[in-house]
Amino acid sequence: MGARRVIVAMEHTTKNGGLKILNKCTLPLTAAKQVNLIITDMAVIEVTLRGLLLKELAPGISCEEVQACTEPFLITSEEEEIAV
Repeated sequence: MGARRVIVAMEHTTKNGGLKILNKCTLPLTAAKQVNLIITDMAVIEVTLRGLLLKELAPGISCEEVQACTEPFLITSEEEEIAV
């Protein structure tokens, strides 16, 4: 039986500013579609069936800044307030 929840903690971009959160993984995968939550130095992003849901922002970071550093479209919910 595998892990029930997989949380990835990482820096949001590469050292030279390149994107790390991509539409399609470019590295070899151990298992596809297993990550539930991504925590970076910029934001907390939940992986849902609808896509990536922006849950929380680091202090001083805007939604626009996070989206600019993230290839997939980020869902922001009007009903759910994004924590800062």
